[in-house]
Amino acid sequence: MKLFTAILATAAIAAFAAPAAADIFAENGCIGCHDATKKKMGPTWKDIAAKRAGDKAAIVHAIKEGSKGVYGKIPMPAQAKAAAHADALADAILAVK
Repeated sequence: MKLFTAILATAAIAAFAAPAAADIFAENGCIGCHDATKKKMGPTWKDIAAKRAGDKAAIVHAIKEGSKGVYGKIPMPAQAKAAAHADALADAILAVK
């Protein structure tokens, strides 16, 4: 019974985690240039997560200060709107598989 409860709790958390991540990306304007798996103007979150695996600080810095030449020729300007949520955004990006 404990195993069933643990599996059910894990499934419930996973079901709510994906929409929460999508919401934070939308609320902070990220979806204009990025997507989880489809290349847009900026790299996919999956590509960022793979390149920056375990380096949350680099993602937070890119959100707050911008970046240039990391994923190609198009620079990412500092994201003032998203700066307050940079830690949560970095966590959500690193969680993309």
